[in-house]
This record gives sequence, structure tokens and C-alpha cells, in this order.
Amino acid sequence: MLSTRLLSRGPFASQGRPKARIAPPLGAAQRRLGLFGPLRRIDPSNCRPHMPTRIAVDPRVAGPLAGCSRHGRKRGGRFPALAPVAWVLFTLASSARADDASQWVARVAQAARQLNYVGTIVYQQGARVETSRLTHLSDNGREYEKLVNLDGPAREVVRTLGEVRIYYPDAKIVRVEPRTFRNAFPSLSAEQQKSLTQYYNFRLVAGERVGGHTAEIAVFEPKDGLRYGHRFWADTATGLLLKARVMNERGDVVEQFAFTDLTVNAKVDLPMVEPTWAAIPPDWTVKEASAGDVAPNDTGWAVNRIPPGFTKIMEGFRKLRGRRDPVVHLVYSDGLVAISVFVEPYTTPPASTGMAHQGGLNVYSVRQDDHLVTVLGEAPGATVRLIGNSVSRR
Repeated sequence: MLSTRLLSRGPFASQGRPKARIAPPLGAAQRRLGLFGPLRRIDPSNCRPHMPTRIAVDPRVAGPLAGCSRHGRKRGGRFPALAPVAWVLFTLASSARADDASQWVARVAQAARQLNYVGTIVYQQGARVETSRLTHLSDNGREYEKLVNLDGPAREVVRTLGEVRIYYPDAKIVRVEPRTFRNAFPSLSAEQQKSLTQYYNFRLVAGERVGGHTAEIAVFEPKDGLRYGHRFWADTATGLLLKARVMNERGDVVEQFAFTDLTVNAKVDLPMVEPTWAAIPPDWTVKEASAGDVAPNDTGWAVNRIPPGFTKIMEGFRKLRGRRDPVVHLVYSDGLVAISVFVEPYTTPPASTGMAHQGGLNVYSVRQDDHLVTVLGEAPGATVRLIGNSVSRR
């Protein structure tokens, strides 16, 4: 069924995939809303099945949004009531931390937009490692970027004013997308900035060197336990993000990006950020990306319990290769990650249900009457379980 195929054969791969081996695509929005872009995505086709594992769920976290809000806590609970003066001091301290977080995030975001830099980025997820060369140009407020894979299948990503072009020379394919998605590492989009400052506790810790630069470390710990934590290393001199790490609810590293070498305020001109191919070769295929293979529509299904900060960004029906009928597809995001919800008829042989995971990707399947609900996302098991158990018809 859907949950099994998600982890094994990747049914959501685009139809008509070329036979040549190419680097993973950067297409659909639901695969672009994870942390920091060009390599970061939610792609079930790359996962391999683990034995279904039941994840112990703390009822304080996994209940009907229990732990998501601090309002209405009873006396005699975990935290004692604060005296008026103490409460004022606590409130002022919380406000100061929020202001510090906003200022830190704003500085990092501004540095990524306004500086010129050239460097080598290493992305690691478990045993998988990818290396790319990034060139960024800021020219009178206009941004240009070029990202070239240094290992594995060839891929070149060029971001200009209004669009993104992804070149796959081995497959002779170029994908053209509107530049409506969030930026790539080391940038922070407005949605990411908002999520970090509202739903995470912020603190600075002692720094260290990254890519030859002295960095300060910012720690963002989720307030509700329903999303992963983040740790960022930023250049103390310029504010440019040098390294980013995602950690699960157990504190294990899920994945990370880092510059291994970096030149800030480098001399970068337009030819350095232009594609290798001045014109698309005539024997190449051009694919114009849009909403993908999802037909936007009111599906009649809804998630009744969603963690704070997550909003629905897509709803529709997805046509799967080899399937007669489309499946329901809902996507929710908090600006940092996306969580997909799929609903399909429950057929025989019986579909496998329960929890499975690969790295930071958790998949939870549950039967809802005559349908199978599958929730897929890079979020704690408690989160995907909470969402899956709350899916119902409107």
C-alpha cells in the first residue's frame, strides 16, 4: 500500500523519469520547504524501509496538543504559580530573548542576501554525503546564485531574478521553475525567520571555527516538542551562516550543512553565476515546473489537530504512476519543514500501518474506516502520529 511504497519504490517520483541517472530534482513545493534548500527535501523515493518501530510517546507532548501551549496550567502542576514581581521579570526576560532571536535571525538573513561569497558546501544525512560549489552575487539589491554538484550525478542550479533553472546534463534535461520557493542555504526566508522566532527558545553558546571563520552558535530548541531543534553557526564578523544542523527529539543529528571553505566579500561578477550553457542545446528536454502532478481541489478531508505554526499550503489530488485513481494530498508547513498527508482507499491485501522512519523522516499510517491515512514528514514521531490520528472527513 501507500505507506510501504513510500519507503521502497517512491511512487511520487515524477512520471516519465529519464533513464539516465540524475541528481534528485528540486521540484515540488512540499520537497522544498525543509531546512535550507538545494539539497534539503522530503523525498520518500530515497528512503529504505526500517522494521516498523513503535515510538514511545510522552502523553504530555502527544495528547490533543498537550504541551503546545502553556496557558491554563493548573496549580500544583509542574510549575508553581509565580509571584507578581517574579512574573513581570519572567515576562521581560522572555521578551528580551525573543528580541535577541529576531535580531540574530535578521542579521543572518541580511548577510546571506547582501554579501558576495564563494564556497564549498557539504551536506550530510546519515551516511549520505553531497558536496557542491556555491557562488552568490548581490548586485544593486539583485541576487544571483549558482550551485554545482561536485560529486554524484551532475547537476547545476542557477537562480536569477525571477526563476530557477536546474540543469541535468547526463539526462539532457533542464527544469524551469518560478522563484517562489524559499532560498537555499545559507539564506533564511521570511517564513523561516518567523518560525524560528515564534516557536523556538533561543540561546547563544560558545563559538568555534567553521570553514576557516570564527563562528558564534545559536541554538533554537522547540517550545512544544512537536518539531525538531536547530543549531546554527554564523560568522561573527559578517553574520553569514556557515553551518546548520537539525536534531531530533533525542538530540541526535538528523542532517547538517556546512561550508568547508568560504571566501566572503569575494569578487564575483555575472559570468560566474551564469549557466554553463549559454543556450539550451536542441537535443535537451525543457520541463516547465508548475504545481507538479497535484490538481488543487477541495478534497473533503481535514486535519483537526495541527501543531501551532503549521498552516495548510496545498490541498488536492495526486495522480500516481500505475494507479487508476488519484489519492488525496494535503501539505502543512511551519516555514521550516513540510508535512504531507495522504489518504487512499483501504484495499486488500491489508496495508501495513504504524510508524516507520529513515533518518529524520517519519512515516505514520493508520486506518480511518475504509481509508488509509499516511503522514510523512521530517518531524518527531509524536507529531506525525498526532496529525495522522486527527485526519477525518469534513
